[in-house]
Amino acid sequence: MCGIAGLIHRGKTSDVGAEMTDMLQSLKHRGPDSTGFAIYGSPKTDEYVMRFKVAEQEDLATGFQIHDEIKQRRQTVDDRLAEKGVEVTDRLDATEYAYRYRFKYDGDLEGLARYIEDVEGAEILSLGSALELVKDLGDAGVVSNQYGLGGFEGTHAIGHTRMATESDVDIRSAHPYWAYPYNDIAIVHNGQITNYWIMRRQLEHRGHRFMSNCDSELLAVYTADNLNNGASLEDSLKQSIDEIDGVFTYVVATHDCLGMAKDTMAAKPMVLFESDDVVALASEEVAIRALIPEEIDTYDPYDEEVRVWQA
Repeated sequence: MCGIAGLIHRGKTSDVGAEMTDMLQSLKHRGPDSTGFAIYGSPKTDEYVMRFKVAEQEDLATGFQIHDEIKQRRQTVDDRLAEKGVEVTDRLDATEYAYRYRFKYDGDLEGLARYIEDVEGAEILSLGSALELVKDLGDAGVVSNQYGLGGFEGTHAIGHTRMATESDVDIRSAHPYWAYPYNDIAIVHNGQITNYWIMRRQLEHRGHRFMSNCDSELLAVYTADNLNNGASLEDSLKQSIDEIDGVFTYVVATHDCLGMAKDTMAAKPMVLFESDDVVALASEEVAIRALIPEEIDTYDPYDEEVRVWQA
């Protein structure tokens, strides 16, 4: 059992960091192991934002040596960025092991990402024009405070509270997931994908990268592959119902859209609220009430339902 949530504002920005924190905190009973956010701000011309880590939170308990290793890994990343001619315009140490860089670069973005992740312990959580992906161990309040997400102005966001069932309790196995080089796509998922390994091998043969053994990551790579080949987000969501086996409800965000899909059995819950100004959806209505406390009408999407909303 996990909790997923999404929200999108139409034609305006809002404090989506604080709003998603409230939604996910109300769902923490569905997943105590980790919490993740994919939040979409206003992109700057010719600049990218990269969120990455060089260690896991649990690594810090292994002794003094790991602190020196973390510093060295971060320095190696900096050296590789400089080697590639990347102009870093802003650096933020979110934690000792996780960082946020804003930079300018006109070269091969996927090649750069692979070069950075070749550093021991390094993993890019997101690399985009609008997307910033943050995930760590703990509930929504803990992670949001740790990474300073309150006050993050943006148009939309998705989030996840995770109960580990088939993979480790670590940042790598936490949601949301992103897939490079498609820089502004993120997904959160509740369910199980039974043809995961078959589809993963097919995508790996086409050159895609997987950073975990969590079946949910497949949805990010699958969506990115479809969009890169010219499909619309709505087409990709509809196609997934036919091609992905299992029980699933998932939410996808791009730089300007929010979408959702439910499988044929519709076994995994989803509650939806929609108005002229905002769309909010979550595994339970309590998360929507955390965002909109006044009296509202919600509904449960039906089986095989696909919806897409524009910011």
